[in-house]
Amino acid sequence: MEAIEIDTPHGPARAHVAPAADPPGAVVLGHGAGGSVTAPDLRAVAEVASAAGMTVVLVEQPYRVAGRRSAAPAHQLDAAWTAVLDALRDGPLGGLAVVAGGRSSGARVACRTATATGAAGVLCLAFPLVPPRRDPAAPPKSRQPELDAVEVPVLVVQGDGDAFGMPEPAPGREVAVVRGGHRLATDLGAVGEAVGEWLARVPGLARHG
Repeated sequence: MEAIEIDTPHGPARAHVAPAADPPGAVVLGHGAGGSVTAPDLRAVAEVASAAGMTVVLVEQPYRVAGRRSAAPAHQLDAAWTAVLDALRDGPLGGLAVVAGGRSSGARVACRTATATGAAGVLCLAFPLVPPRRDPAAPPKSRQPELDAVEVPVLVVQGDGDAFGMPEPAPGREVAVVRGGHRLATDLGAVGEAVGEWLARVPGLARHG
């Protein structure tokens, strides 16, 4: 992968680009809140997408490039992500349909910015549906509206033991349930298989005969 630094409104981000020859599209993935692009599920999905002939990009948010582990506020994450996608479309992803996604926090960012980035589809790895409650007596909150607002095809790959909840399928949204928890590291083969099958069905990706 080639590492490219991209200026954003909140500092430089870093895009790790694995180009493909005459690709049918691109998959761009972001990391979780305290994690990195070396997460096992991100790497597994990158391998599957590359094997399908796609250009793959793994994106480090500016706070991670700066060496911080605490995630930036949502509006900063979204602005940085949108800036990265715009730069990639002007460069190595020019003319390609893009599936945007990521794991956990990165999945949320991809959902919230799907329209702004012109994503052809959104791939959510371990979507954190229900945030932890500081007050056990408080009613649970849900991030379901972030999923419901996406107007392009969505795949959610979720561990059957994920402590952050289980999203429901809906028209245009598939949910693939695999063994394991929020890290999705228990059955990486199942994660990759689900993603590979879904990518082959995403409308808007160029098909090669």
